[in-house]
Amino acid sequence: MELQLALDLVNIPEAIKLVREIEKSIDVVEIGTPVIINEGLRAVKEMKEAFPNLTVLADLKIMDAGGYEVMKASEAGADIITVLGATDDATIIGAVEEAKKHGTKILVDMINVKDIKKRTYEIDALGVDYICVHTGYDLQAVGENSFEQLQIIKRIVKNAKTAVAGGIKLKTLPEVIQAEPDLVIVGGGITGQEDKKDVAAQMQRLVKQGLVSQG
Repeated sequence: MELQLALDLVNIPEAIKLVREIEKSIDVVEIGTPVIINEGLRAVKEMKEAFPNLTVLADLKIMDAGGYEVMKASEAGADIITVLGATDDATIIGAVEEAKKHGTKILVDMINVKDIKKRTYEIDALGVDYICVHTGYDLQAVGENSFEQLQIIKRIVKNAKTAVAGGIKLKTLPEVIQAEPDLVIVGGGITGQEDKKDVAAQMQRLVKQGLVSQG
């Protein structure tokens, strides 16, 4: 089980400063879609150059031209690239094939997928590396979370690893860990806290304890 930090509302210098503060407590750093929109893939490149030992995820949320976009993100230094589960199988297959050429990985984000069970079966057969259940900002605002969906995909997947994102905080992390995802993605639960370093360290301890219990 690994801990991923999602950076969504920062510029590149702020992102690097924040990661430097907590890098020992995270396994993966995510360059979020808003950052890539504002800064481009340069954000991915600069983060990887600053932290070569961290896994860097580019949250492109690919919906078309899977092969091309994966190629560009891989060239920028991304280790993991996101594709939307709501897209066509052909886009996912193209992304997977291109990722294999570069030694990068594909995470499929299931945000707004209506039939989670059916789509998980389909995507798990396409060779992706991770399937992620994700409650977006707008649904978090009305009290929804991804925990139930995580339990659903855990029962289905046979090939991919599982990930969970959306509104995870220190107090809700133990509930998430009980479902044993491979990747726990936290954004504001760390970045929105006053003592980011302490919260990240506590989360990492819980995640690693969960890993021990899995073993």
